[in-house]
Amino acid sequence: MRALTKACVALAFGTMAAVPALADDAAPPSAFTITGGATLTSDYRFRGLSQTNKRFAIQGTIGVSHESGFYVGTWGSSIDDYVANGGDQEIDLYGGYKKTFDGTTVDVGMLYYYYPGSGGINSDFFEPYANVSHSFGPVGVKVGTNFAWKQHGLSDGTEDRRGGFYAYVEPSFSIPNTGVTLTGHVGRSFVHNYITFGQKYTDWSLTAAYTWKALTFSAAYTDTNKDLYSYPLGGGKNRNISKGGFVGAVAVAF
Repeated sequence: MRALTKACVALAFGTMAAVPALADDAAPPSAFTITGGATLTSDYRFRGLSQTNKRFAIQGTIGVSHESGFYVGTWGSSIDDYVANGGDQEIDLYGGYKKTFDGTTVDVGMLYYYYPGSGGINSDFFEPYANVSHSFGPVGVKVGTNFAWKQHGLSDGTEDRRGGFYAYVEPSFSIPNTGVTLTGHVGRSFVHNYITFGQKYTDWSLTAAYTWKALTFSAAYTDTNKDLYSYPLGGGKNRNISKGGFVGAVAVAF
C-alpha cells in the first residue's frame, strides 16, 4: 500500500509540473492525525503490580487526535486470569483533551477499563485523569492523578462499591542527539480497591529508553513497598507480583 502511495505521489508531482495551474487545487492537510503501535514486553506492570504473573505480554494501541486538542483511542494488553476473574484481555477506551501552552502541556480525559471474559463478574470501571507536564530543555517533569468514583468494578469485597485515587510524579531527561531518555516514576495508591489487591501502597520505577526511527527499546526497574501475590485461577505458580524486577520491551509506532 505504501509503495502504491509513493507511485501516486510521483505521478501527481509530474502532472503538477506539466500543468502549474493545478497546484492551487492541492488538498489542505488533514485536521486529524492517526497514530498506532504495538509492544512486546517481558512483564505488564500496572502501577507496580504485574498483570501477567511476571510473564510476557503483547500490547497494541490506536488513536485519533484533532488539531483542536481533542482525541480518542483504545489500548489493549494480554493479562493473566487472576486480574479479572478468568479474563485474559484488558481493553482500555479513552478520550480527552491535550494542549500545550508555552512549554506546559495539560492533558485531561476519561478511561474505561474493559475486561472481556470475566465470568459474569462486573470488573469494568471508569477512571477520569488529569496531568500537567513541562519541559526545561532536555529536562521534563510530569505530575498527574487518576480518580475513580465508587463503582461495582472496583469493589474488593469490603464494600459493594469502591472508588480509587492514584497520584504520581515523573521526572525525565533526554540525552541530546542520542535518542536516549531516562524517566523516573513515583506513584501512590491512596484507596484500597480491587485493582490494588485491597492495599494502599507506593510504587516506583526507573526506565531507560532508546528510540531509533519507529522502534523504541526500553529497560526498566520497578518496585513497590508491599508483598502481593497472584493466585492464578487456572492453577499455575503463585508469584509476588509486587516484588521489584526488571522489565524489557520493544515497541513499534506507525
